[in-house]
Amino acid sequence: MGAVTPLGNDLRTTWDGLLAGRSGVDTIAAFDASEFPVRIAGEVKGYDPNGAASAKDVRKFDRNVLFALTAAKEAMADAGVNGLDPERVGVVVGNCIGGFNELMRQYDVMRDRGPDRVSPTFLANVLVDSASGQLAIELGVRGPNYAVVSACATGSHALGEGAELIRRGDADLVIAGGTESCIHPLILAGFCSMRGLATGNGDPASAARPFDARREGFVIAEGAGIVILEDLDAAKARGARVYAELLGYGASNDAHHMLQPDPSSVGVVGMMRAALERSGVAPEEVDYVNAHGTGTPLGDFAETQALKEVFGDHAYDLVVSSTKSMLGHLFGAAGAVEAIACALAVHEGVVPPTINYEQPDPACDLDYVPNEARAVEVRVALSNAMGLGGHNGCVLVGRVDD
Repeated sequence: MGAVTPLGNDLRTTWDGLLAGRSGVDTIAAFDASEFPVRIAGEVKGYDPNGAASAKDVRKFDRNVLFALTAAKEAMADAGVNGLDPERVGVVVGNCIGGFNELMRQYDVMRDRGPDRVSPTFLANVLVDSASGQLAIELGVRGPNYAVVSACATGSHALGEGAELIRRGDADLVIAGGTESCIHPLILAGFCSMRGLATGNGDPASAARPFDARREGFVIAEGAGIVILEDLDAAKARGARVYAELLGYGASNDAHHMLQPDPSSVGVVGMMRAALERSGVAPEEVDYVNAHGTGTPLGDFAETQALKEVFGDHAYDLVVSSTKSMLGHLFGAAGAVEAIACALAVHEGVVPPTINYEQPDPACDLDYVPNEARAVEVRVALSNAMGLGGHNGCVLVGRVDD
């Protein structure tokens, strides 16, 4: 597995930050946000792209593509993969908004210097599938390759669809995940207009407070999460370190509203039940849920209600946490990074907390692992993701015994 996040530029630094309850949210450094009502974000800090690609490519690739390359190279090294048939290696890496920063940069070039100065590589590097395509080129793999696009559920769908490639026999190994970098004045202005963001300008680290009674919205963020998916028997046969098994995958749509969750939570309930049924896992066998948990008043309530409906009385035995309280919302990368957190929880027997949880909400009354990581024996974990447009996706991961 590999990661680039507001908590660190690699997997271990990110995971250590999550377990420490450290916030990656801070005042925006990428541009002057002083005129905006919200001036905070979860930016990737101290990132050096030179290990991701050649100096020439670093200059032309959008930041989201570089994040994906960095995380994928870490994941491939972690998996110890070599000698595979490149025709049997697939890539499913999603993105929500695409190469927005490079798109706007080239627009400025055209406006200020004329249309003949726009880069000839501009279009190829701002597509939503640019990261998946560049990964194949950089790693020399020629199996099935595509991008999943489903707003904030993108990362979850990418992992689920990547696993399906292996189950269908279309690939032996799949590089799967999500990437995002869209911290830009126009994106910020749009979210400010929606009034879905947490403010917290005076204390950025405490702005994201999922499930807390004083929650007011989410925090925009950037990063990437990539996992290597492989048939379990094949991975064991070559002596690979296996963090967890992807047991099941569920997807649905609310069919309710582009911006608001269905108050009845019917779509979210459906996706979780689909994942459980396909994996043959009973609800009471799930120990941990990494919630979508953005910190919006409607969303956190809807997800809590869905968990109660799916798990019944067992919902009160679950440990549930939102890593968005520390990372912010990574959009297209969120589902992948949060699935990685689930795999590590299974592998290491500890779950990250929900930080900034100080004032309980009577309508959100589950165990949200407030403020401190907790040692828990996690045999099965569920990662939830819900996106604009009503897109829902979840993956179920389980412990692999030696």
